[in-house]
Amino acid sequence: MKLSFATIAAILVLVANVSYSIDIIRGRVRPHAYTWFIWSVVNGIVLGGQYAGGAGVGAIPTLINEVLTVTNLVLALKWGYRSVKFIDHVFLAVAILGILIWVTTDDPTSAVILAVGIDLAAFVPTIRKTWENPGTETPLLFSANAVRHIFSLLSLEAYNIATTLHSVAMIATNSLMTLIIYFRKKEI
Repeated sequence: MKLSFATIAAILVLVANVSYSIDIIRGRVRPHAYTWFIWSVVNGIVLGGQYAGGAGVGAIPTLINEVLTVTNLVLALKWGYRSVKFIDHVFLAVAILGILIWVTTDDPTSAVILAVGIDLAAFVPTIRKTWENPGTETPLLFSANAVRHIFSLLSLEAYNIATTLHSVAMIATNSLMTLIIYFRKKEI
Protein backbone atom coordinates (compact mmCIF):
# COMPACT_ATOMS: atom_id res chain seq x y z
CA MET A 1 0.00 0.00 0.00
CA LYS A 2 2.87 2.40 0.81
CA LEU A 3 4.32 1.82 -2.67
CA SER A 4 0.94 2.67 -4.20
CA PHE A 5 0.83 5.97 -2.31
CA ALA A 6 4.40 6.80 -3.36
CA THR A 7 3.49 5.99 -6.98
CA ILE A 8 0.46 8.28 -6.87
CA ALA A 9 2.65 11.04 -5.40
CA ALA A 10 5.21 10.54 -8.19
CA ILE A 11 2.52 10.71 -10.88
CA LEU A 12 1.12 13.91 -9.38
CA VAL A 13 4.62 15.44 -9.37
CA LEU A 14 5.13 14.49 -13.00
CA VAL A 15 1.76 15.66 -14.31
CA ALA A 16 1.69 18.94 -12.38
CA ASN A 17 5.28 19.96 -13.11
CA VAL A 18 5.28 19.01 -16.80
CA SER A 19 2.03 20.94 -17.22
CA TYR A 20 3.60 23.89 -15.37
CA SER A 21 6.70 23.76 -17.61
CA ILE A 22 4.48 23.87 -20.69
CA ASP A 23 2.55 26.79 -19.19
CA ILE A 24 5.82 28.69 -18.64
CA ILE A 25 6.88 28.17 -22.26
CA ARG A 26 3.44 29.21 -23.53
CA GLY A 27 3.45 32.33 -21.34
CA ARG A 28 0.49 31.25 -19.20
CA VAL A 29 2.50 31.48 -15.97
CA ARG A 30 5.45 33.61 -14.94
CA PRO A 31 7.24 31.94 -12.03
CA HIS A 32 9.49 33.79 -9.60
CA ALA A 33 13.03 32.48 -10.20
CA TYR A 34 14.11 33.11 -6.59
CA THR A 35 11.53 30.62 -5.34
CA TRP A 36 12.46 27.98 -7.90
CA PHE A 37 16.17 28.43 -7.19
CA ILE A 38 15.74 27.77 -3.47
CA TRP A 39 13.36 24.90 -4.12
CA SER A 40 15.93 23.34 -6.47
CA VAL A 41 18.66 23.51 -3.85
CA VAL A 42 16.50 22.34 -0.94
CA ASN A 43 14.93 19.49 -2.90
CA GLY A 44 18.39 18.37 -4.08
CA ILE A 45 19.62 18.25 -0.49
CA VAL A 46 16.48 16.39 0.60
CA LEU A 47 16.98 13.90 -2.26
CA GLY A 48 20.59 13.31 -1.18
CA GLY A 49 19.46 12.80 2.39
CA GLN A 50 16.74 10.38 1.35
CA TYR A 51 19.17 8.41 -0.79
CA ALA A 52 21.78 8.30 2.00
CA GLY A 53 19.08 7.35 4.49
CA GLY A 54 17.93 4.40 2.43
CA ALA A 55 14.54 5.79 1.39
CA GLY A 56 14.38 3.38 -1.53
CA VAL A 57 11.31 3.83 -3.74
CA GLY A 58 10.09 6.54 -1.40
CA ALA A 59 12.70 8.84 -2.94
CA ILE A 60 11.33 8.45 -6.47
CA PRO A 61 8.81 11.33 -6.16
CA THR A 62 11.61 13.52 -4.79
CA LEU A 63 13.92 12.57 -7.67
CA ILE A 64 11.24 13.37 -10.26
CA ASN A 65 10.44 16.59 -8.43
CA GLU A 66 14.13 17.62 -8.42
CA VAL A 67 14.55 17.12 -12.17
CA LEU A 68 11.38 19.09 -12.89
CA THR A 69 12.09 21.79 -10.31
CA VAL A 70 15.48 22.47 -11.94
CA THR A 71 13.74 22.46 -15.33
CA ASN A 72 11.22 25.04 -14.08
CA LEU A 73 14.05 27.12 -12.62
CA VAL A 74 15.78 27.25 -16.00
CA LEU A 75 12.49 28.18 -17.66
CA ALA A 76 11.82 30.81 -14.98
CA LEU A 77 15.18 32.42 -15.68
CA LYS A 78 14.16 32.83 -19.32
CA TRP A 79 10.39 33.48 -19.11
CA GLY A 80 9.76 34.19 -15.44
CA TYR A 81 8.48 37.14 -13.47
CA ARG A 82 10.77 40.16 -13.72
CA SER A 83 9.42 42.50 -11.06
CA VAL A 84 11.73 41.65 -8.17
CA LYS A 85 11.27 43.75 -5.04
CA PHE A 86 13.52 44.38 -2.05
CA ILE A 87 11.50 41.99 0.13
CA ASP A 88 12.19 39.23 -2.41
CA HIS A 89 15.94 39.79 -1.95
CA VAL A 90 15.47 39.63 1.83
CA PHE A 91 13.68 36.28 1.68
CA LEU A 92 16.23 34.92 -0.80
CA ALA A 93 18.99 35.87 1.65
CA VAL A 94 17.08 34.29 4.56
CA ALA A 95 16.61 31.09 2.56
CA ILE A 96 20.29 30.94 1.59
CA LEU A 97 21.34 31.55 5.20
CA GLY A 98 18.96 28.79 6.27
CA ILE A 99 20.52 26.41 3.74
CA LEU A 100 24.00 27.16 5.09
CA ILE A 101 22.83 26.42 8.62
CA TRP A 102 20.86 23.37 7.48
CA VAL A 103 23.81 21.60 5.85
CA THR A 104 25.69 21.74 9.15
CA THR A 105 22.85 20.17 11.15
CA ASP A 106 23.23 16.55 12.21
CA ASP A 107 19.86 16.23 13.96
CA PRO A 108 17.12 15.12 11.51
CA THR A 109 14.33 16.95 13.36
CA SER A 110 16.29 20.21 13.45
CA ALA A 111 17.19 19.76 9.79
CA VAL A 112 13.54 19.27 8.83
CA ILE A 113 12.45 22.31 10.85
CA LEU A 114 15.11 24.38 9.07
CA ALA A 115 14.11 22.94 5.68
CA VAL A 116 10.49 23.89 6.30
CA GLY A 117 11.58 27.40 7.30
CA ILE A 118 13.67 27.64 4.12
CA ASP A 119 10.77 26.44 1.96
CA LEU A 120 8.43 28.91 3.61
CA ALA A 121 10.91 31.75 3.05
CA ALA A 122 11.28 30.66 -0.58
CA PHE A 123 7.50 30.69 -0.99
CA VAL A 124 7.13 34.35 0.06
CA PRO A 125 8.28 35.93 -3.25
CA THR A 126 5.84 33.71 -5.16
CA ILE A 127 2.97 34.41 -2.76
CA ARG A 128 3.66 38.17 -3.00
CA LYS A 129 3.88 38.04 -6.79
CA THR A 130 0.72 35.98 -7.09
CA TRP A 131 -1.23 38.22 -4.70
CA GLU A 132 -0.29 41.26 -6.79
CA ASN A 133 -0.62 39.48 -10.16
CA PRO A 134 -2.79 36.36 -9.81
CA GLY A 135 -2.78 35.84 -13.57
CA THR A 136 0.90 34.86 -13.38
CA GLU A 137 0.05 31.44 -11.92
CA THR A 138 -2.37 28.59 -12.51
CA PRO A 139 -3.73 26.47 -9.68
CA LEU A 140 -2.85 23.02 -11.08
CA LEU A 141 0.72 22.86 -9.78
CA PHE A 142 -0.14 24.04 -6.29
CA SER A 143 -3.34 22.02 -5.84
CA ALA A 144 -1.59 18.88 -7.15
CA ASN A 145 1.31 19.51 -4.75
CA ALA A 146 -1.09 19.75 -1.81
CA VAL A 147 -2.65 16.41 -2.78
CA ARG A 148 0.77 14.89 -3.49
CA HIS A 149 1.94 15.71 0.02
CA ILE A 150 -1.17 14.04 1.43
CA PHE A 151 -0.17 10.85 -0.42
CA SER A 152 3.42 11.34 0.71
CA LEU A 153 2.21 11.38 4.32
CA LEU A 154 0.19 8.23 3.73
CA SER A 155 3.26 6.47 2.28
CA LEU A 156 5.44 7.08 5.35
CA GLU A 157 6.71 4.17 7.40
CA ALA A 158 7.15 6.28 10.56
CA TYR A 159 5.32 9.37 11.79
CA ASN A 160 7.20 12.04 13.74
CA ILE A 161 8.18 15.69 13.31
CA ALA A 162 11.12 14.79 11.08
CA THR A 163 8.99 12.75 8.69
CA THR A 164 5.73 14.75 8.65
CA LEU A 165 6.44 18.46 9.19
CA HIS A 166 7.59 19.24 5.65
CA SER A 167 4.54 17.64 4.03
CA VAL A 168 2.15 19.30 6.49
CA ALA A 169 3.72 22.71 5.77
CA MET A 170 3.62 22.09 2.01
CA ILE A 171 -0.05 21.07 2.19
CA ALA A 172 -0.79 24.37 3.94
CA THR A 173 1.30 26.62 1.64
CA ASN A 174 0.21 24.95 -1.60
CA SER A 175 -3.43 25.13 -0.47
CA LEU A 176 -2.93 28.83 0.33
CA MET A 177 -1.47 29.43 -3.13
CA THR A 178 -4.39 27.61 -4.75
CA LEU A 179 -6.87 29.77 -2.83
CA ILE A 180 -5.02 32.98 -3.68
CA ILE A 181 -4.99 32.11 -7.37
CA TYR A 182 -8.71 31.24 -7.44
CA PHE A 183 -10.04 34.11 -5.35
CA ARG A 184 -7.66 36.89 -6.47
CA LYS A 185 -8.39 36.14 -10.14
CA LYS A 186 -12.11 36.58 -9.37
CA GLU A 187 -11.47 39.90 -7.59
CA ILE A 188 -9.45 41.39 -10.40
